[in-house]
Amino acid sequence: MKYLLGYDLGSSSIKAALLDVATGRCVAAATSPAQEMEIAVPHPGWAEQDPGRWWQEVVNATAQLRAAYPFDAALLAGIGIAYQMHGLVLLDKEGRVLRPAIIWCDSRAVDIGNQAFEGLGEAFCLENFLNSPGNFTASKLKWVQDNEPAVYAQIHKMLLPGDYLAYRLTGRMQTTVSGLSEGVLWNFKRQAVAQELLDYYGLSADLLPEVVETFAVQGHLTADAARALGLAPGTPISYRAGDQPNNAFSLNVLRAGEVAATAGTSGVVYGLNETATADARSRVNSFVHVNSTPAAPKNGVLLCLNGTGSLNSWLRRLVGELPYDQLNALAAQAPVGALGLRFLPFGNGAERILENRPAAAALHGLQFNVHGRAHVARAAQEGIVFALNYGMDIMRAAGVRVQTVRAGRANMFLSPVFRTAFVNCGDVALELYDTDAAQGAARGAGLGAGVYASPAEAFSGLVRISTVEPTPVLQAQYQAAYADWKTLVP
Repeated sequence: MKYLLGYDLGSSSIKAALLDVATGRCVAAATSPAQEMEIAVPHPGWAEQDPGRWWQEVVNATAQLRAAYPFDAALLAGIGIAYQMHGLVLLDKEGRVLRPAIIWCDSRAVDIGNQAFEGLGEAFCLENFLNSPGNFTASKLKWVQDNEPAVYAQIHKMLLPGDYLAYRLTGRMQTTVSGLSEGVLWNFKRQAVAQELLDYYGLSADLLPEVVETFAVQGHLTADAARALGLAPGTPISYRAGDQPNNAFSLNVLRAGEVAATAGTSGVVYGLNETATADARSRVNSFVHVNSTPAAPKNGVLLCLNGTGSLNSWLRRLVGELPYDQLNALAAQAPVGALGLRFLPFGNGAERILENRPAAAALHGLQFNVHGRAHVARAAQEGIVFALNYGMDIMRAAGVRVQTVRAGRANMFLSPVFRTAFVNCGDVALELYDTDAAQGAARGAGLGAGVYASPAEAFSGLVRISTVEPTPVLQAQYQAAYADWKTLVP
């Protein structure tokens, strides 16, 4: 018997999943910490985390996993990593972290990216990078150069969060082409590092780590890491990908026209395209997908709604710390459209679908003698769906076919209100699967280590739980509410 281990490095927790290679089924899973990890906000619009805390929670999650399912570590055939995208981790020559990581929802570099978009030329950026430099990793590094020169002077390599976890496992500083693309550090047209943006910013390409394949043995578990995790030294690390490309991979989304969604910390829809297309206003973003090759390119077009998890968590606290299943039941007590109550689900940094502008959350149409807790709960869930559909409309205009969407049966897709609103507002079928990001990372490790010969073999154990289809009556109701909601979007 052989096993595969996947880690999902999120901004709220670390998840670990252990797969049985023969069946393709998850035999154990763990999450650490029990409460969400803190996000430091030194200034409004900033968001930072301590990479050392990520590593400690990886250690904790692995210990929980081994306690729940004591397996022979010598039978572990590969380790895969999924991680929160767009973050910036800075290491010196000794591998020490120089400052807290600037994570995905940090907005400090918005103006820097906007100036580069104008300075390099919008047409040039969209044609070559498929994105505005925006608030992505390259722009965050430029912010450090401009505002923390003493830190910048000590940088040996810049890493993404998953690259940092791989470094802690293997001692090697590396990244992938997909990872470079998520930092707007990749030129799609030239199939090379985005030297033009580095030159514009005055950044050295020497700060970029070695590039390795997404599916490949990228390194082996060091003796120190193995000791901390209770695993066997020499175990291969054989896959890494950002959370959204990996979420798509975990749902076997590997071909053009296939679409994945998630609604956890952020709300995301991610569709595959074989053509290098870009939204003229950079409201959705394109990244190199995990199975892309120069001969057969696959680009993931991503829309992201920052405030999904924050809104749901805020709402839960507001109504008295109800468990999420009870919060979902409360939302179901109100009718479709929440009697005219509309929620703009922003309020968590700069929103890409609003052209990278910060926006506040807002309730519209509130009437004290009409609306209660159930209406607010429903309006919040519908507002998230409406914002995601707003982004899907942009994706469709960019050439992505959005007809059937796959998602893991988790987070907000556990809510019947959310699922029903999603399919009827967007006129899409929704397929729900029994998987998650950590399981996807484990399957990726199996492919990278050669344990699985093909994606078909890797996904033989993937189970579809259900399919939700739109219905004409509900479509009319939700699309009328959506049309009203769109009039409120700033």
